[in-house]
Formats: sequence, structure tokens, C-alpha cells
Amino acid sequence: MIEFRDVEKSYGDNVVLHNLNFSVAKGDRVTLIGPSGSGKTTILRLVMTLEEATGGYIFVDGEPLTHEERGGKRVARSKKDQKRIRQRIGMVFQQFNLFPNMSVLENIIEAPVHVLGQSKAEATAKAMELLEKVGLADKANQHPTSLSGGQQQRVAIARSLALDPEILLLDEVTSALDPEIVGEVLAILRNIAETTDITMLIVTHEMQFARDVSNRVLMFDGGSIVEEAPPSVMFSDPKHQRTKDFLHAVLGNDEGTIGTH
Repeated sequence: MIEFRDVEKSYGDNVVLHNLNFSVAKGDRVTLIGPSGSGKTTILRLVMTLEEATGGYIFVDGEPLTHEERGGKRVARSKKDQKRIRQRIGMVFQQFNLFPNMSVLENIIEAPVHVLGQSKAEATAKAMELLEKVGLADKANQHPTSLSGGQQQRVAIARSLALDPEILLLDEVTSALDPEIVGEVLAILRNIAETTDITMLIVTHEMQFARDVSNRVLMFDGGSIVEEAPPSVMFSDPKHQRTKDFLHAVLGNDEGTIGTH
């Protein structure tokens, strides 16, 4: 569903991603872990076309996302093509990015109406279903500023699902939340993982969540993949010393491992 082929990303002399190659199969949940600054969020931003790769190619369901090879040259695709592919992708950010001047319901129906061309009635019905799913149906007419951080993030999740994405990108979705409400947001995401076939690419420091929902975990450091494994292996018997050191630091236990939930 997502393929990175020889992808490079640099800002001037600062190379963030080096010759990156990996793929995510349809329906897979792949989690990227690693220290801050290792390039994880950049990967999500490239898939969302919020950033552009310096080199290489990204494919979504076999189709080039931003660039393709034509006549032996790397050529940019049209903005129209990029937009069409991007409509298949949803993203939930660290910061909730809700429109403060709109109600919760208006935030959710905005894109289905104006991007997908749904009728307001159709979009509203779907939005209310999603608000029910995230436990916020009673907040539909409130404005985001009147909600807690956890509630705002749940609205942001509902908004991303309103577009019926085939791919969902999750970027440290609990990092801006108070610790006591992290669980409620993760529970919603676990439910989505268990009840849908949406392909997920996840960046998180919540290692238990990564263990619970992932098919595969990739350890990043310095813009490259250090190690990849199923969560049962990555969190109980990592092979690479850099992975062991990272998990030891994050988990704060002597073994640097994590059991099943």
C-alpha cells in the first residue's frame, strides 16, 4: 500500500533520510520507533505530501505519489494527481489542528463536503456515527476550545476517518495530552485497528500501544532503519544494540523489554 524506494530527504546539508527502502502491505499496521530527530515524522509528512522528498520515489498502492521516472529522469507528478492520491490518506497530528471557529460537527464534515463532494446531510450522518464511535456525540455543536485535549484529539481522529481513508498516518497522537487521558485516545485507536482494515503507519513513543496494534515495528536512527521485526520480537528480544539502548531508555526497566498487554 505504501512503498519507499531509495528515498532521500535533506534540508540543505542536513540529510534526514538516507536511501530509505521499506513497504507497508495493505491492512498492515507498521510502527516507527526511535529517538527524536531520527526522521520518523518526516516519513509521515512525505506520505501526506506536506514535504517533498529530495530523491527517490514513494508509491501508494503501486502509483507514484509525487514523482515518477520518465525517460530515465525523476519528474514531478501534477498537483492534480497528487491531490487525487492524497484523498486516500488520512493523518492525525500531534497538535489537533481543528478549526477553532467551527463546531465539532462542522470540523468533521468540512472535507467530506468540499473535497469529496458529499451532501451536507450525508456527511452529517457519517460524522454523527463517528462521534458516537469516539464517545463524543453530545459534543457535536460545541467548539473545540471548550473541549479537553483528549476530546479534541478524538475529534481529530473522527475527522480523519470521515474521509474513509485507506491509509491512516498517526504522528505521536498522544504526545500533547496529559498522561491520565492518553489511555482514552489509545483505546479508540486500538478499536479502529481491530475493527477495520485501514492500513496504518504509526509514529509513537507509547511502546505498549505499538506492541498491541502493530504487525511490524521499525527502529529508526539517523534517518535509516536499524532493525525491523514483529512486535513480539522487537520488544522482547531486539537484536541490534542501538535498539536495546533505545528501549532501555524509553521503558526505564533493566531489561528494556515489554510483555504482552
